[in-house]
Amino acid sequence: MNAHAMPVLETKSTPAEVSSAFDEFHRAFTAFKEANDERLTQIETRLSSDAVTEEKVARIEGALDVAKRRLDGFALDRARPRLDAAPVRDETATREHKHAFLRYMRMGETGALKHMEEKALSAGSGADGGYLVPLPAEQEILRRLSLASPIRTIASVREISGPSLRKAFSTSGPAAGWAAETDPRTQGAAQKIADMTFPAMELYAMPAATQTLLDDNAVNLDQWIAQEVETVFAEQESDAFVNGNGTNKPKGFMAYTFVANASWTWGNVGYIATGVAGGFAATNPSDKLVDVIYALKAGYRQNGTWIMNRATQAAIRKFKDTAGNYLWQPAATADGNATLMNFRVMESEYMPDIGTDTHALSFGDFKRGYLIVDRVGVRLLRDPYSSKPYVLFYTTKRVGGGIQNFEAIKTLKFGVS
Repeated sequence: MNAHAMPVLETKSTPAEVSSAFDEFHRAFTAFKEANDERLTQIETRLSSDAVTEEKVARIEGALDVAKRRLDGFALDRARPRLDAAPVRDETATREHKHAFLRYMRMGETGALKHMEEKALSAGSGADGGYLVPLPAEQEILRRLSLASPIRTIASVREISGPSLRKAFSTSGPAAGWAAETDPRTQGAAQKIADMTFPAMELYAMPAATQTLLDDNAVNLDQWIAQEVETVFAEQESDAFVNGNGTNKPKGFMAYTFVANASWTWGNVGYIATGVAGGFAATNPSDKLVDVIYALKAGYRQNGTWIMNRATQAAIRKFKDTAGNYLWQPAATADGNATLMNFRVMESEYMPDIGTDTHALSFGDFKRGYLIVDRVGVRLLRDPYSSKPYVLFYTTKRVGGGIQNFEAIKTLKFGVS
């Protein structure tokens, strides 16, 4: 990190810039459809497309991805609330905590924070060291994470005050049925309960600044900390929520055991195979997408979301239905999501690419299927010694995650079976 590049004021994209990026994206998508239609026509009439057309489609598709990344950047920037505009509770304790915390960050003074700890305001150092950041700054960090991390946007998020969340989940319901007033009630198989634990693991970042910049009162340190840790935390979380192995990090939904959906059992993630190693079928490739959708029960399907990376989207973007309409559709608004078969698409670059036996596409109700736990409190420890002349700010938060309902998530496997 370049400490001298630390922003003093946060700037946001203008509505005109967002509108221009949105129009550019839709023009690129229109050009892509025209070029791809030409390619498909050549394949139908000549059994192959010429190299010029293929190159044209690839070039326009690249421009489409660039336009989409630019639009995503503007949409994310516009969605971020300004820290200095965030509501702060007008309470003496909150004001005292923030003032004491800023003096600690700028000059390393701990007296005021320790005094607050003695007053039992829960603002002092914990067993793991460091001091709790003020509530408005903590809320800002979590808001920014929810915007920058795609899985946070669609999963369930629970705040906890202990080291872990323990949750019971029914894997098979109790006996039920209809009966007359005096008819005997048949007792079925006993209800099965799964006991699941979601521990919160430590995630850290160490932004650095010079003491000269810390002495500058024009620098909003609350905002700076939120900006600095946002990207680092979001990248680490986004990867862990998808691929984390559960050891010192959350367990991602791609880290569980996959089984063919016909043989699905609780504790595993069901999949539908494309029937082709490393790709879709040559004819009617979208049929397997329909199979994945209907692998979910209706109660989960209505809130379904696709998760895939940009390369997988590029492959699916060429698919059409029997009426010649493209199955992938761009977002209707600048801050919206693209859709596939009328279900929204969330992009995660941590999903695997299409390859032999990879599960490059996932579909499900992630609000009911995946749980993220945040332990209350973001801590910061000032370190002016380890990297002179810079001052390091060792910032930590505790977060965990895992699948809470194995019925609610399915994947598409690019394999024969």
